[in-house]
Amino acid sequence: MKRTALYLLLLLSVALPSGAQAGLAQDLFDNASTLFKQNYYGWQETNRVTLVDRYRQQLAQQCEPAPDTCSYDTARKVLKAMFDEFRDEHTNVRDPEAAARLREIQNNLSVPRTGLKLVKRAQGLLVVGVQLGSPAAALGLQPGDLLLRVGGQTAGTDQPIDTAAFVHLERQNAPLEVVYQRRDQQLYATIQPAVMQARDLPQLSYLEPTQPQLTRDQSAPLSVSQQHKVALITLPSFLPADSAALFLDRVEQALHEGAGALIVDLRYNSGGRLDQCVAAASIFHRVVYQAKFQVGGWTFAGSQGEQALPLANLDHTPPIWTGPAAVLVGEDTASCAEVFAYYAHQNGVKIIGEHTKGVANSGINFFPLPDNGVLSLTTLRAYDEQGHALPGYITPDVVAPTDTLKLVQAGEDTTLQAALQVLEAAQPALPLATKPTP
Repeated sequence: MKRTALYLLLLLSVALPSGAQAGLAQDLFDNASTLFKQNYYGWQETNRVTLVDRYRQQLAQQCEPAPDTCSYDTARKVLKAMFDEFRDEHTNVRDPEAAARLREIQNNLSVPRTGLKLVKRAQGLLVVGVQLGSPAAALGLQPGDLLLRVGGQTAGTDQPIDTAAFVHLERQNAPLEVVYQRRDQQLYATIQPAVMQARDLPQLSYLEPTQPQLTRDQSAPLSVSQQHKVALITLPSFLPADSAALFLDRVEQALHEGAGALIVDLRYNSGGRLDQCVAAASIFHRVVYQAKFQVGGWTFAGSQGEQALPLANLDHTPPIWTGPAAVLVGEDTASCAEVFAYYAHQNGVKIIGEHTKGVANSGINFFPLPDNGVLSLTTLRAYDEQGHALPGYITPDVVAPTDTLKLVQAGEDTTLQAALQVLEAAQPALPLATKPTP
């Protein structure tokens, strides 16, 4: 029986010592630290026993003189400090609300939403996605808008309204008054959330030509966006169990609609299920990803993300996309999205953007905690088909950070423009994509 990729989704039940008599904070710390000491399997070599003992003492100091009534919040702060020092970006604690958001997406629940996908920036909350048919789309909000205030409070990094606070307000299903910037305008809207899917779906669009169409008597060469219809697929997450299938549907749609070049935008994709990113990356060539645990390992491969051993039994489906392509990455690209970018690059696809978050070479599991939150814990190391460890992060072929100010004030997506330039520079060697034959 096929066992799907647990690493990001499966909540394991583990027997751990009860700390009920010692108070909430001690109970939470003991559960999380025991899992951390026993089950961590990543690349950090810090002595975990010594680290836990030191932070246990810090917790005791913070909970003195009333340890029996010390709160979960206190333990979470101590655990956060401990994992920050440990410096494995995959390993952290998430509170009950963050755990609920994961379950909503994992199970594709229907929840109140505006349809906006946002990321924190110093200037505000940047709109990086608007779901079709959503309340935000109906009001005309679009990627590149910058939320400055929500419900009268300032939005952005280290502000009262960050991305988590915005989602919390959405779930209350009450009208949200927002102030946002688009170019040199400050605009206002009141968004009434509607019940819709918790997940964001991949979106397909087409890019406009990068220069005016040439007349018959002009001899200058055409740009790639004039020769070929350039498809842009924004892929927001690999967390849902059907994310690869939805992505493949968009790729096949682009082929049917005559696209000859492809750009996949992973700048705001924080990862998800291993079977899904492996299946999605297999549009360029069959991918083989080997996960090694403390004991044993699994192999994921092919356009269905199968787990199979030996390698000779793996999926040999021919490539789906054979034309020019580029992948956009950034500081928010993480985990499975980095894995997708790595394998795309191994098969000749250019990577454009910024240095990624840096967890491509490991995978995680979620463990339930006594406060109804979860421990995100690195439990595997990642290797390619030849047994070489994957890199920790993705370094782009062309460094082209997304300039938030230019995006908001001029509608200029610097990373996307760089990708088009790369495709145009390589166009003599890039064949037009063709629909694969059965």
